[in-house]
Amino acid sequence: MRGDNDAGLIPGAVQNWLKPELARTAALAAANWLKPARRSIDILRPDFAAPHFDTLGRLGSLEVRLATSRDDIKRAQKLRYKVFYRDGTAIADAPTLLARRDKDMFDKICDHVLVIDHDAPLTRRGKQQVVGTYRLLRQEIARPHGGFYTDEEFDISALMERHAGLRFLELGRSCVLPPYRTKRTVELLWHGIWTYVRRHRMDVMIGCASLPGTDPNRLALPLSFLHHHAAAPEEWRARAHASRYVAMNRMAKDAIDAKAALRELPPLIKGYLRLGAFIGDGAVIDHQFGTTDVLVVMPVAAIASRYIGHFGMDASRHAA
Repeated sequence: MRGDNDAGLIPGAVQNWLKPELARTAALAAANWLKPARRSIDILRPDFAAPHFDTLGRLGSLEVRLATSRDDIKRAQKLRYKVFYRDGTAIADAPTLLARRDKDMFDKICDHVLVIDHDAPLTRRGKQQVVGTYRLLRQEIARPHGGFYTDEEFDISALMERHAGLRFLELGRSCVLPPYRTKRTVELLWHGIWTYVRRHRMDVMIGCASLPGTDPNRLALPLSFLHHHAAAPEEWRARAHASRYVAMNRMAKDAIDAKAALRELPPLIKGYLRLGAFIGDGAVIDHQFGTTDVLVVMPVAAIASRYIGHFGMDASRHAA
């Protein structure tokens, strides 16, 4: 739960990849670019053959819809590159720098939610500007293709076994351009996700959410706050893989300044908590993206009723 320019290699990028702690990340990133598509995956699947628009909602000039073509997905990947690599702390490998797109093997099996600004100037290729995106992966699609992205950081197998009768949806690669990081855009993005959840009758949303930085000691306050005040109950708990586990309980509960902790939490995580989400056991350091990740588990049944009322039980609040 993660701008274009003409610059070449980022100064120090190659040296950063040679650091011991990044060696495994670099190898995996390079391997992902060389791997063939997972079996039975075709980016040009039949529903992409004839362009069409799958609108999830509209608010003024902003529209939220699903990607319906390979070009749509590329534009989402370019936006992610701008936010994560060009303007963020992620370390790009050579293929990513050349393509100026953030992509991995999961993109081919996911649905991509796009926020389009119809009033913004067209791109150089005459396309409408994508200003926000989310990546969604349903359990029935993930299962035959190797599982969720979340599996790489957290052991969610027992969680899913305990709730074998429920349908899981993974949320990830969330990003919005800085000028659009407003309540209006975020609300429309969440309306789109809620429409999708209702349409596909999903029961549980999961995903990795990131705190900036890779030093857990500097993140002691927000991590400890999440541990003491947002930990998942046993039935919804999942733990970071032992090899990557970072303890979140770094401060005593009575030593935590809750207001200060909330100020340090990224808006996305605060938004999840307001909706009624739980946080898993342990964090994971993601050196490639320069973040510390926590597991978010959000049963649809636990979403605060005021938010369901806000968006509408039938997801009709911002219907196009």
